[in-house]
Amino acid sequence: MTNQPVSPLQIGSVTLENNLILAPMAGVTDLPFRLLAKEQGAGLICMEMVSAKALQYNNKNTYQLLEVNPQERPVSLQLFGSDPDCISEMAKKIEEKPFDILDINMGCPVPKVVNNGDGSALMKNPKLAGEILRKTVKTINKPVTVKIRKGFDETCVNAVEMAKIAEDAGVAAIAVHGRTREQYYSGKADWDIIAQVKDAVSIPVIGNGDLLDARDVIAMKEQTGCDGFMIGRGAQGNPWIFHQILHYFETGEMIGKPPMEEMVDTMLRHAKMQIAFKGDELCGIREFRKHAAWYTAGYKNSAKLRGMINEVNTYEQLEELFRMMI
Repeated sequence: MTNQPVSPLQIGSVTLENNLILAPMAGVTDLPFRLLAKEQGAGLICMEMVSAKALQYNNKNTYQLLEVNPQERPVSLQLFGSDPDCISEMAKKIEEKPFDILDINMGCPVPKVVNNGDGSALMKNPKLAGEILRKTVKTINKPVTVKIRKGFDETCVNAVEMAKIAEDAGVAAIAVHGRTREQYYSGKADWDIIAQVKDAVSIPVIGNGDLLDARDVIAMKEQTGCDGFMIGRGAQGNPWIFHQILHYFETGEMIGKPPMEEMVDTMLRHAKMQIAFKGDELCGIREFRKHAAWYTAGYKNSAKLRGMINEVNTYEQLEELFRMMI
């Protein structure tokens, strides 16, 4: 696989088998989904973001987010917040947990996060961002990474400045989403900003935004020279995306989603895992519904099917519904 985009990647002391990374997505990358992505060959699995403040107050639900299965490693745990002392202290407090990399979120666009000065709000405060990263790097031994955006909005495009600050703070790698906070996930990701960041720093740069198949990985590599590829929405309802990309670079063959039978088996297994993870059948089924909508998107009668899935309350009902699809 010489000169090909997919290759092993070193992040601090952690060696990834390949540089395809499952992006951290709130409400998506919980333990069941992460295990499915790992099975399909993802080189690094990123967990849902965790509030440093909630950890400080010993929030019970937040601690459930920290659960790691040995089978998914290497895994990156992501903290968000804007208080350097709080983030570094919480990083130290949880360092013994079995994650491999600690990521600091400086890219989340959600209003309730941004309005607290957290997530992508930190793009407007590079000085504070640098203090958070420096303190955290000094406090823990595990590699610290950071996820940023192109900027806060088109008047504040400062990913290059933020990347230099992160490198100076001792960060082991940086992930760049090629959209501003104001864009959220709309429009086309600007890969040129990823190229600018890659040119500006010597630490690994991971590109994020609009990666849906192997062709996108090739195009991003050619345009940016980045060291890794972070896949977010392209993996929703399609944990097979990692296998699809790896398969292409091994064989030259572009493959799509698996046959319906295999997809149904995976969905049912995912639902079972979700129920076990939640410890309650109805909670698990409710949590699984959005995944089912993503899995079935684009298939015949998928809108009607989504409506039927929303009426289902037990695993047996779900299985009966899915078996009808085959």
